[in-house]
Amino acid sequence: MALTREQMASRVAKEIHAGYYVNLGIGIPTLVANYIPKDMDVILQSENGMLGIGPFPTEDEIDPDLINAGKQTITEMPGSSYFSATESFAMIRGGKVDLTILGAMEVDENGDIANWMIPGKKLKGMGGAMDLVVGAKHVIVVMQHVTKDGSSKILPKCTLPLTGTGVVNLIVTELATIKVTKNGLKLLEHAPGVSVDEIIKATKAKLIIDKNIKEMVI
Repeated sequence: MALTREQMASRVAKEIHAGYYVNLGIGIPTLVANYIPKDMDVILQSENGMLGIGPFPTEDEIDPDLINAGKQTITEMPGSSYFSATESFAMIRGGKVDLTILGAMEVDENGDIANWMIPGKKLKGMGGAMDLVVGAKHVIVVMQHVTKDGSSKILPKCTLPLTGTGVVNLIVTELATIKVTKNGLKLLEHAPGVSVDEIIKATKAKLIIDKNIKEMVI
């Protein structure tokens, strides 16, 4: 059975280690904040100028002036700090972010990512993804495996304008966990109830498949 968005976020949260500075992209990545263990020392960074983001607020905790880069209301952790976007991007470009978790429209066998525009469609802006994929030490993509029309989003080569080349380390979808290696895309895990054949059918890129593929723990 394919994972829900929340289950995907829970799986990605297992890739976060104590002491990490982590940036969460828009969409499913923002849900990851809800699954970081409360006793784990992790600092979430937002490119609009904040360190120390907490889980999403309950209804009585909402502060309309406290938002992330995606304009979602958030909470703050003890010791949170605020600063200008200029300083925030200096952190990103200076290699101070250990991990960024992003959504994507396409990822390919080389670890290239396309997640900022579709030609012919209006967009609000480029955002910080191009800086993040270059500046962060590790890049995880969490996204749906296929588009609404069933087309694979994991390709031999991206067709949309690129955000970065050779930058993605890990891909997590509702069907699988896939590692980007120097030899290509390696299938690490399958979602509970999802067969390897189903994953292969949904993936246009070639997958490296070993015998011992684990079931995702969520």
